[in-house]
Amino acid sequence: MGTIVCQTCNSTIDHFDDEKVNVLYSTNCDCCSDEGVQEQR
Repeated sequence: MGTIVCQTCNSTIDHFDDEKVNVLYSTNCDCCSDEGVQEQR
């Protein structure tokens, strides 16, 4: 079981099936883009 996590807010975005336990980090998170996190960078 794998998990996709937002790099900015550490919220879980999605889960995916895999043989090993994995954590993948993404920069595309719906909650971050709505709150204007892009402006804080």
